[in-house]
Amino acid sequence: MSLSTSSPIVVVGAGVFGLSTAVHLAQRGYTNVKVLDKQAYKQSRYAYDAGCDAASADMNKIMRAGYGSQLEYQTLALDSVSHFKQWNEEIKSGQTLPPGFTKSDIIYCNNGNLTVNDREGLTQFDIDTVKNFAAVGLEKTQLILTNPDHVKQAEAEGFGFAVNPFRRRPEENHGVLDTYGGMVYADRACRFALYKAEVLGVQLVLGGAAGTFSSFLRDANFNKIVGVQTEDGVYHRAELTIMACGGWTPSLIPELDGLCETTSGSVTIFQLPQGNQPLWDRFAPENFPTWKYKIRDGAAGGLYGFARDSQGRVKIGYRGTKYTNPQAQPDGAVRSVPITRWTRESTRKLPHQAAEVIKGFVQQYLPELLSCPMQARLCWYTDSFDNHFVIDFLPGTEGLFVATGGSGHGFKFLPNLGKYVVDKIEGKEDESGFLGKWKWRSLKSGEKAFNNIMEGTRSARALHRQTLTREDSLSTQMSLL
Repeated sequence: MSLSTSSPIVVVGAGVFGLSTAVHLAQRGYTNVKVLDKQAYKQSRYAYDAGCDAASADMNKIMRAGYGSQLEYQTLALDSVSHFKQWNEEIKSGQTLPPGFTKSDIIYCNNGNLTVNDREGLTQFDIDTVKNFAAVGLEKTQLILTNPDHVKQAEAEGFGFAVNPFRRRPEENHGVLDTYGGMVYADRACRFALYKAEVLGVQLVLGGAAGTFSSFLRDANFNKIVGVQTEDGVYHRAELTIMACGGWTPSLIPELDGLCETTSGSVTIFQLPQGNQPLWDRFAPENFPTWKYKIRDGAAGGLYGFARDSQGRVKIGYRGTKYTNPQAQPDGAVRSVPITRWTRESTRKLPHQAAEVIKGFVQQYLPELLSCPMQARLCWYTDSFDNHFVIDFLPGTEGLFVATGGSGHGFKFLPNLGKYVVDKIEGKEDESGFLGKWKWRSLKSGEKAFNNIMEGTRSARALHRQTLTREDSLSTQMSLL
């Protein structure tokens, strides 16, 4: 596609994909970029409690560079860590200080990334990760928890707190500590990127009818998208429209059927009591790592969690089962769509299965959290069938580009993902091979899907088939959605 740097470009969505795209477009010299989003992010600051329900609007996200045998993602994640560290420095120096930030704020917290299991030895994924980190000279960052020398190394480097936070017997503390990883404060990261975009000249239309996508503007003679209309009736004309709407993308772009589906993770947030200093100290990021437990063990595992934030909130999530919310669409098809605390049909409940796995873990390893007030959240992602992103033009339709398919691991690439979007738009060669993986595609005959998608209303993962908990609780009530 032939664009000039002054061509009007509209980006729909101000989450990770949209923000990164807008920043990189502006850095690449494009001067007429506009970002639309239904959320008033400059006021709400990407806070879930303020009505923001996109996956990007969150307290924290895992920052890991370990990707098993997928060396290319490891390389991309290592590059992203370097950018996040640079953002920390920009804040510390005052070079880039968005509204509400202080020089003491950080975006990336290097408190370690702990992967633990309940069986002896390492998983193949972890074995491959250790091997690939060694291949780039980072072998000393991958510490085997049952290796006494590695434990001593962790203690010497200030990561002793991260070796056994669950107080398991040392000989049964199977897993790996990645001292290169940690967490990203997600809301701060998005606010920082939004501010960068605005400083670079990107026009922001956020919140209310003015920022809410309503429909495409079409040139029927040429099967071409020429912009979008928002709910206030305004036409936003563009030579290129980029749809980056997170969990809402598949219902807005029906051509994604068979490629992507909206799925939910189950999230609990425990509020530590004010005044309980020992508990606040225990879960402080300098004393507690980012962690994953049986993360690839299917429905019985898939747990992850974080140190507390500045407000004393401790988040634990479950992705062992990726739930769907299949609903009939205007075109007659059935697609999964988000249902959150803030959607028209709302929920603050969790599937019983997810609640039981979380509760079992907390009872065994973090019982001090059981008496804390808890908030529940369904966090909606867009999964592709192969777990790779989708960054490509919509086939057969001129003027429309799609950036989606984060598949639960996209947030960590906020600083650098947009580079590849712009490279694709400009038709640049991609030596990394990412754009080949992220092109528009379909499941081939005989190919095994990483994520089973589009199972419809009969799916065992559909929310309407689940017994749900009470609101903001791990206790179950006998009812369905």
